[in-house]
Amino acid sequence: MHSPSVTILMADDDQEDRMLARDALTESRLLNDMRFVCDGEELLDYLLRRGKYEDPAKSPRPGLILLDLNMPRKDGREALKEIKEHADLKQIPVVVLTTSKAEEDIYRTYHLGVSSYIAKPVSFSGLVDVMKALGSYWFNVVELPRAEAKK
Repeated sequence: MHSPSVTILMADDDQEDRMLARDALTESRLLNDMRFVCDGEELLDYLLRRGKYEDPAKSPRPGLILLDLNMPRKDGREALKEIKEHADLKQIPVVVLTTSKAEEDIYRTYHLGVSSYIAKPVSFSGLVDVMKALGSYWFNVVELPRAEAKK
């Protein structure tokens, strides 16, 4: 049985990082739908279907969130805290993908409930390797809850 494609939602304010992530996903041969938001406010609007994200057909529920920490308006730490405190969102796996290697960020995000913490690779080939590993783990190894299987 072929499982439906899982939507990946990436929150990152750097347009080049978003483009590289999309290219790395393609290069790693993952066929997942990838969506992008630019900051924590837009991430929560997407997840809570507010404003331009009201239509579920245009903003499918993600099975995985890739989260940058350092963004304008609402940073990734604040957004992560809100996601993990929200009853309908807290089960969505969140992987921090950021340039920060600060021990405080690593500790704090795991304390808030992040699933994994990854420092952004400096090379495109490193990013392709990360996307392959993420795809293999999150879409071939782990069983993710389906959105319609809420209690």
